[in-house]
Amino acid sequence: MIWVFFELADAVIENETHRFDTHVILAFRNPADLSDPLGPVWVEELARDVTALGGVGILTFLALASAGFLWLQGKQRLTGLLLVAVTTGISLSQMLKSGFDRPRPELVSHETAVYTASFPSGHSLMAAIVYLTLAVLLARTLDSRTAQAYVITLATFVVIAVGVSRVYLGVHWPTDVLAGWIVGAAWALLCGVIASWLARRGRLEDETTACD
Repeated sequence: MIWVFFELADAVIENETHRFDTHVILAFRNPADLSDPLGPVWVEELARDVTALGGVGILTFLALASAGFLWLQGKQRLTGLLLVAVTTGISLSQMLKSGFDRPRPELVSHETAVYTASFPSGHSLMAAIVYLTLAVLLARTLDSRTAQAYVITLATFVVIAVGVSRVYLGVHWPTDVLAGWIVGAAWALLCGVIASWLARRGRLEDETTACD
């Protein structure tokens, strides 16, 4: 995934993705008025609601609430792993944005406020880190494979929806979102591997091993 990310980043830097980015972002707009996203007003409002699920406030609350739940369940070490994964993920997102410093799309109007660089999409990256990491770590506490699959599938759906909403609202190029998904998913998988490694060595609280 890291290799794919840097290949994508290189293509973005060389402007090789411009045609693809332009085609996709315009597909979400009214051809007669590029300032008008497709669909009625309620669809635009729904997109803003969905994109908020990848915002810093919502993700911080969700991470802290989940950490509190794990702590109350007596899983202090898993709580610590979750908080470390999220806080380091936030730092990674900011470092990548500062490093690439890609401008936001100016091809269409922005339907929500933005104030940072474009690549990779912070909402997509952090949504993937938080939701997928939570899903992977929380799934370890569940006995049922069906319940584990449900949690991970639901998290994946939210991550995809957040990314699509960023393109729909005109605040990110599609390749920004793809890059965010790739890095976030890689980070979540890494956290899952670390959790499994620690559990095998008895350094995490007793958990189900059905997902190992």
